[in-house]
Amino acid sequence: MISDATKARFAKEVAKYPAEQAQSAVMACLSIVQQELGYVSSESEKVVADFLGMAPMAVHEVTSFYNMYNQKPVGKFKLNVCTNLPCQLRDGQKALHHLEHKLGIHMGETTSDGLFTLQQSECLGACADSPVLLVNDRKMCSFMSNDKLDQLVDGIRAAEGKA
Repeated sequence: MISDATKARFAKEVAKYPAEQAQSAVMACLSIVQQELGYVSSESEKVVADFLGMAPMAVHEVTSFYNMYNQKPVGKFKLNVCTNLPCQLRDGQKALHHLEHKLGIHMGETTSDGLFTLQQSECLGACADSPVLLVNDRKMCSFMSNDKLDQLVDGIRAAEGKA
């Protein structure tokens, strides 16, 4: 399940810390797993735990705390809409509902074509720019009106040949 090349990448991350602090590499190792598998399964959490000398539950606590770790397979494009209170006051919840309608799925689901997974997110640190969303944990999109949300989804679909 976890390749030797991936374990070598784990070792490079662990080497950045004093030997007695190998557990400090847990987030980096989980990110590596997700890059390879697309998500972090309970089996891969155990591999990381064994590699770092941690309890599997301690690794799961990290995986389940942060939005960036997918605990199950997700679509090619993961859309995390901030619904924390400041963003809710600036239409974050409305943006989430608009995307649910546009994509034909509910929050937490993936479109039937596997292209989009829609999730809500805690604070993305851009309250003044809300509604905001994060695409694939990398690209922040700000001031997302319904028109801008439609353009984002339609643009991705067009680029993927699924318009």
